[in-house]
Amino acid sequence: MIGAGVVGASIAWHLTEMGCRNVVLLERESQPGTGSTSKSMGGVRAQFALEAAIRMSLFSIPFFRDFARITGQPSGYRAQGYLFLATNERQMDALRVNVAQQRNTGLDAVRLVTTQEALAMVPQLETADILGGSFCPTDGFVDPHSVTTGFLRAALDRGAELLRETEVTGLEVDGRGVAGVRTSQGSIASRIVVNAAGPWAKEIAAMAGIDLPVVPLRRTLVPTERFDKVSHDAPMTVDLSTGFHFRPEGLGFLFAWADPEDATNGAFIEKILNHAARRVPAFAEVQVNPSRAWSGFYEMTPDHHPILGRSPVEGFYLANGFSGHGVMHSPATGKLLADLILTGRTELIDAGIFDYGRFAEGRMIHEGGIL
Repeated sequence: MIGAGVVGASIAWHLTEMGCRNVVLLERESQPGTGSTSKSMGGVRAQFALEAAIRMSLFSIPFFRDFARITGQPSGYRAQGYLFLATNERQMDALRVNVAQQRNTGLDAVRLVTTQEALAMVPQLETADILGGSFCPTDGFVDPHSVTTGFLRAALDRGAELLRETEVTGLEVDGRGVAGVRTSQGSIASRIVVNAAGPWAKEIAAMAGIDLPVVPLRRTLVPTERFDKVSHDAPMTVDLSTGFHFRPEGLGFLFAWADPEDATNGAFIEKILNHAARRVPAFAEVQVNPSRAWSGFYEMTPDHHPILGRSPVEGFYLANGFSGHGVMHSPATGKLLADLILTGRTELIDAGIFDYGRFAEGRMIHEGGIL
C-alpha cells in the first residue's frame, strides 16, 4: 500500500477484515495522514447526483456512525446535515432531479426545503435571493485524523505493518505485471501494489509506465475565532450561487470556497469573508487570524471523480483522484478495493464506472455541483 492517509488506511483495514494479513503500508512522512487527509474539511454527504457516489456514501456514512464499535476509535461523526441553497431556477431544478435520484437510490432522509425551512435551520441567513434548497440530516462531518487513526490501529492490530519515513523510489514491473516496490529503505517483492498516494499518485503511476490523469489543486480553509452570533447547530451550509460553504468548528466556524483565480492567502481571505458576510450578514463581525488558515491539495481528475480498481499493469491497483471526497468515501473505497484485490469483484457498486479506462474510451462522468 503506497500511502497511509485515510484511503490507504481504509484499504488496509478492509483487507485485514477479509482475512489478509500480509499488508504493508508505506508512508514517506514520519506520521501517517499528514498529507491531504490532515487538510480536509471532514464533510460527509450522500447528496450527490451520481448513483454510484450516492451508494458510496450510503455505505460510508453508517460506517462512520458505527466507527467506534467497528474499529475501537471514534470517528467524530456529527450528523448536522448538509443544506444546499439555490438562488435561481436552474439550481432548484438540479436539486429536484438530484433529490429524486437520491431517494430512488435509498437515501430516504433527504428532502427539498423551502426558504423558510432553510431560515429555521440557520436563522442568520440572508434569504432575499434564496428560492429553496435541499437538506439531508444524516450528512455531516467527521474528524479525518480520528478516522485515519482508527483504521490504522485496527489494521495493525491484525498484523498489518506500517513503514514510516519510507519513500517509494520505483516500481518493479515484469512480463507478469507488478513485481515489487523500491523504497528508500530497500525493496519489497509483491505481486499486488496499491497506489493510494493522494496528490502524488501521478508520479507513482508513472513508475509503472501509466499516465494517470490526476493533478493537485490547492484549496484553502479558513477557521474563524470564537463566534456565537450564528447557531452552532447549523448544518454544513452550501451557497450554490458562489460555492461558499461553512460549518461549525470548535467555538467558531470553518469557511471554504474555491477561488477560480487561486489568489494569495491575504486576497483569498478577503474574498471569502465577503462571500460569508453576503450570505450570513452576522459574519461581517467575525474575526479571522490569517495565520490559522491552511491549504491542502485536492487530487483532481478530468471529470472530478475517482479512479478506482485495476490498472493496465497486472496487480497494480488505483485508489486515486477523489477530487475532495477521499475522506467521506474512505470506508466504501476500502471495501471496494479489498473486494477487487481478494475476490476480483464487488457488490458495492458497478466498479467499472470509476475505472482508469473511461478517459481513453470517452466515458467521462458528468455531474454538477462538485465541491
